[in-house]
Parts: sequence; C-alpha cells; structure tokens
Amino acid sequence: MPIPFTEIVNSLPATTPFVGPETLERQQGKIFRARIGANESAFGLSPAAAMAMREAVAESHLYADPENYDLRQALALKHGVHMDEICVDAGIDSLLGLTVRMLLEPGQNVVTSLGAYPTLNYHVAGFGANLVTVPYKDFHEDPEALINASAQHHAKLVYIANPDNPMGTWHTAETISQMIADVPEHCVLALDEAYTEFAENPIAPRIDTSNKNVIRFRTFSKAYGMAGQRIGYVIAHKDIITGYNKIRNHFGINRVAQKGALASVQDADFLPMVRASVSAARARVTEFAQGHSFTVVPSNTNFVAVDLGSTESATLMISELNKRQVFMRMPGVAPLNRCIRVGLGTDREFEVFTHAFNEIIKQKNFVRG
Repeated sequence: MPIPFTEIVNSLPATTPFVGPETLERQQGKIFRARIGANESAFGLSPAAAMAMREAVAESHLYADPENYDLRQALALKHGVHMDEICVDAGIDSLLGLTVRMLLEPGQNVVTSLGAYPTLNYHVAGFGANLVTVPYKDFHEDPEALINASAQHHAKLVYIANPDNPMGTWHTAETISQMIADVPEHCVLALDEAYTEFAENPIAPRIDTSNKNVIRFRTFSKAYGMAGQRIGYVIAHKDIITGYNKIRNHFGINRVAQKGALASVQDADFLPMVRASVSAARARVTEFAQGHSFTVVPSNTNFVAVDLGSTESATLMISELNKRQVFMRMPGVAPLNRCIRVGLGTDREFEVFTHAFNEIIKQKNFVRG
C-alpha cells in the first residue's frame, strides 16, 4: 500500500538544504580537525550566557515560557520597538518556514537571488509555492533586480540577506532603505540580518515596525555563538507577529536557549569583543589568500569567499580539504561557485587549514588568479 503523502510531498526530491559535517565524518570515518564550513562562531558565547545556561540545565524538567516574555522584553529594549513586534522561534530557518506558511498559497511566487541562502527555497518548495530567481551582480545580491522581479511576477515575498550568505558581501543602510521603499504593495520583504552584528560599521537601516511590508530576521546563532541552541527572532508590525503566533510551535524553544539568549542580550561587552576578533581573523585569511595570488571577496561576516578562478578549482579544493579533515563549503551555482567560503576558525583551525591548503596548492598545481 503506498503511503498517502500529499501531492506536494510526493513531488519533492528526498533532499535537505545542507549536508552536515557529521554526515561527512560518518562517510569518511574521520573527525574534522577544522570545522570551518558551517558558519559557526569560533569565538564562543557570552560568559554571562554560559553561566545562565548552566543554571538553566538544572531546570530542564520545566518547559520554557511559551511567550518568551523576558527575552522579547529585552529585545524590544535593545531595538527600540514594542515587545508585541517581536516573535521568537527556533532560529531563522524555522522562522523562514513559518513565513512561507503564513504568507503563501500554493502556486504563488517568491523572489530570491540565484545561489542565495537555500533554506528559504526548501520551504518554498515544501509549501507548494514557486521560486523566481535573479542573478547576483558582482558577487552582491541585486536589490533593484529583486524588486523589479517582484513586481513583474506579482510575488508575495522577496528575500535578501544583508550581509549575504554565501558571499559575505553587503549593501549600505541607504541601499536597503531604498529597497524597502520600493517593495511593491502586494509583496513582503524578508530581510535576513543574521550576520549584521559582524559588520564593522552599521549597515542595518532604522527599524520601522509601522511598515507592514518588511520582516527583519535576527539570530543568536552567529555573533552570539549559540548555533547549537537554535534560537532567533523576527521584528515586524504587530499584525504580522500575530500571524506568526497563530501558527508557531509555542513550546519550540528550549529553556536553556531562552535563558542563554536573554543573558547574551544583556551582556553589552560581548559583541564588541566578537567583532574585533572576527575583523582580525578576516584580515588573516585575506592576507593568506592574497599571498597565493587569489582574489578575496570583501566580507562583513564570519567567513571570507576566496575566488579560485574556476568552478573546477573550487570543487577540487573543497574535495581535497575534506580529505585532509578540513570541513568547508562553496556556493552552489555559477559564477559564485568558483569561490570557496573560508570560515573564521580558531588559531589551531587556521593552522590546520593553511597547512592543508598549502599542501593542495603544491600537489595539485592550481592556476592562480
């Protein structure tokens, strides 16, 4: 007897957006010595958060507050909004799924960049909507082209990340503000700001929750170093937040993550330290890559895209690094996939990576430039 899947599920391939490093470790029978491909923070989490989380472990027999009241109150104070304009859930990936479910009927259109963060695409397919893509422009997402495509295809949702994943590039607050102003009336802008705390200078436009056409996505996975705890939030008009609350899993946040996130927000000294460490690590990777005559794409994230000149070279480098127990990823579509995405790891991980990279360059006779 066939399983009575829905028509949408029957139409989907048996794939997920990412193959995790643990999967590759099991396949290879080896543990990665440098795990610098998952965009995790090598700089840990706030000491205050670590302490709060240790204390919360003893309370694990208790559910988390389904309203996330204390955390939303702290976030509202941080961003200068009302707490009813914030929804907390299990990371941006989960919130993207809720966004698609909340706003899209099967067959409606979503606009994104070709090669941009793939989890949105995964949810769009999973809910039966249609994906429309526009190309990157000089390794940047193209706000003007995204808006034009949204109007042309009568899209209900348009997505951009600033800074971008997988390239690390960014647009100024003025450029994103203009994009917000140009969003068609029938469309909502999903503005993914997962990496904004890494930016050396502010690039996020002023938050205006009176605008019903914009949803701002933030996370504790990146600069706050809490990727394994799965917690993030959106900032939007209160009516949009009501929509999220109608469909979210109200007990989807674990208590340890909730307490850690609250302590992170309240630790004013932590993010400046992370930004300084990331800036120094970016400079170190840039100097190393340029020392091999490879072009480096300027980044405002915790990774650096290094242009190896061709898809073949990038694919070979990723394969050879994995063989040497260095976990790394690369963009999935041309022309972005002539780059490898070098995560900013610990001093030890950087040493492992550079040793492996040098060995591969020497053995495989890479063409520079």
